[in-house]
Order: sequence, then C-alpha cells, then structure tokens
Amino acid sequence: MAQTLYFSVLLIALCSLSECIQRRYHHINMTMNWTEAQRYCRENYTDLATVNNINELSQLMKSVDNSLLMSSNDVFVWIGLHRSSVHKWKWSLGDPVKYTNWSNGGSNGPDDCVYMRDGSWHHQDCNLNMRFICYNGDKGFIIDGSSVSWRDAQSFCRQHHTDLTSVRNQTENQQIQKIMNDTNISEVWIGLFRDSWEWSDESDSTFRYWGLNQPNNNGSSEDCTAVKMKEQGQMHDLSCSFYLTFVCHEDNLILIQMNLSWSEALRYCRENHVDLVSVDSEEIQFMVTKVIHQSSTDAVWMGLRHSCAVGLWFWVNGEMVCYQNWAPGNETAVDDCDPNVKSGAVQSGGDHRWISLSQSQQLNFICIRK
Repeated sequence: MAQTLYFSVLLIALCSLSECIQRRYHHINMTMNWTEAQRYCRENYTDLATVNNINELSQLMKSVDNSLLMSSNDVFVWIGLHRSSVHKWKWSLGDPVKYTNWSNGGSNGPDDCVYMRDGSWHHQDCNLNMRFICYNGDKGFIIDGSSVSWRDAQSFCRQHHTDLTSVRNQTENQQIQKIMNDTNISEVWIGLFRDSWEWSDESDSTFRYWGLNQPNNNGSSEDCTAVKMKEQGQMHDLSCSFYLTFVCHEDNLILIQMNLSWSEALRYCRENHVDLVSVDSEEIQFMVTKVIHQSSTDAVWMGLRHSCAVGLWFWVNGEMVCYQNWAPGNETAVDDCDPNVKSGAVQSGGDHRWISLSQSQQLNFICIRK
C-alpha cells in the first residue's frame, strides 16, 4: 500500500515535466524558386515546411535568419503549401472525410464552406455570418452564439477550444442536431471546407494562416505559398518562379514498416535512431497520427510498457503516463499481470486509441529520430 501511494505521488510530480518533441525547422538562406527549394529540402531534410498549427508557425518563424527579420523590406520565405488542380473537401481538424450527410443539393456548387441545418449539410459562401459549433476534446461539442464568417469561427474555435467540429459518423451528426434543437439554433457552421491547396509532403494538415485578401491568385499564376515576415508569418500566394529563401522541416518521428515484436522494435529504434516513441503529450499523439496512416498493420508499437511490480504503465523515455488515450478497457487489461500482455500500441485507424497487446505480436512501429 505504501509503495503504491509513493508511486502515485511520484506520478503527479512527474506529469508536469514531460517535454514535447517538436518538428524541427531549418531556414535555408539561399534563394531558389519553389520547385528548386522543394528538391533541396527533400534531398537534405524531410520536405519543404509543413505547418500544422500556430505553435509550429511560431517555431518556423524563430528558425528564420535574424537579418531577414530586421530587414526594412517586405521579406517572403517559401513553405510547402501549393495549389493543386483538384478541390477537395477537408475537415478543419484534419480528420479524413469518410462520412457525409449532404442535403438533396449534394456537395456540388460554387461555395466552399459547410453548415448544418435539420441534420443535413449545405455548402455556403464562407464570408456569410453564422453561428458555429466547436469541438473541445473530452468536453464534446460547444455551440457559440456569435454570428461570424467561417474563417472567424475557425479562428475562435482554435483559440478557445480545439477546432471547428468534425462530424465523423451518424451518431455525432445526431448529437449535434440534438444540441441545436435544445438551444433553438437552426443553422451552424461545421468544420468542413473545400480548397485546392496541398502540402508538399502530402500531409493532411488543414492549417492555413492567410493574410488579408489572400490567396488572391494575382494574374492567375500564383500557385505557391510564402510566409511574410513582417506580418507574423501570414501566408501569401505567389508565383512559383520567384526566387526566395525557404524553410525545410525535419520530422522527428519515423514510421518503420517492418513487422517486429515490441522488444525487437525497441532494439531497432535504439540502434538506428534514438528510441521507440513515447506519446507523453497530446502534441506527440497528434504527430503520431500524421505518420501512422502509411502503416501496413492495424496497430503500431510505441514505447509503452507495464510494470507488474508497481502496477503502473510507463514510457521507455522514463516518463510516467500522464496524458492518456486508451481504448476502453485496455488500460486495465493487465491487472492480472499476464506477462504476455504488457506492451502498448496505437491503433492505425479510427481515433488512434492505445491498446494493450502481447509484446510478441509483430507490428510496424514508430521511432524518434532526434
């Protein structure tokens, strides 16, 4: 009992010490056009910079040479966002678009943002003012009474909650409609939008930070994106032929598409990279979801083990398990201390929940590279 109490206190003490492993940005102080910059980044790092959120944009800005920041001129720096030939529907939160519930008008039409009415989805001009519904993790769906444009609704949800809500299945669609009925609100923006912009590394990041009146496709030839240093990194579309300095990114996580046991995966990561990934924050869980979609197995090993001696899960980097994302019943699946069920994996599909598996199973795995 005393030992269990000691480790419970230790767990609380250590939960605030975990550091998030961030994507690394590298400013290349050479001028190239966008295609040349893309080639350089792919040969020397991972790719031209992808940005998933405002914190990553801040890190990207910090990587840029100070002489450019101090310049009196407008300075632009290439990133990996570019225009494709196809308009695609995307969730602001980055979820795959698998479930839809369009009205009789369907998904075709000139407007690029979506609202819900009577449980059905309708596309609308993104500049129209409307109430909106945010998603806030475990707190669920939250309707805001303000009437704003889709982009302003997205900014508000990202600042105060998580994001504009995704609607991933019929159950969630019905939950949102019930909230609307209970609050007598007939129409709300949801997080579905359409654009033709894609990232060079083909990630599903939906983060955009366009400047005023951007993108404007001046001359119908502005298909690449740069951040403007004098505007806190706001994005502008420019001609891909311009010669600018640029930012590459280097992902700190790598998916290994080999089927190994947990112990073999741990050894491989430590011999070839740094370690099996420890998913000890929501930020790292998010990074894991960005690399796991290429997995060839239904689950992927991470650096999570269970200790029968103290009755606790722990990460191989030495951290206790503070942040958690367990599938129901899996956290306690080792209460009998079965030695064959003591390692943690993350599901490749769905909500990417954690599951407890026999360490002898053969799975793909994720290593930390830096």
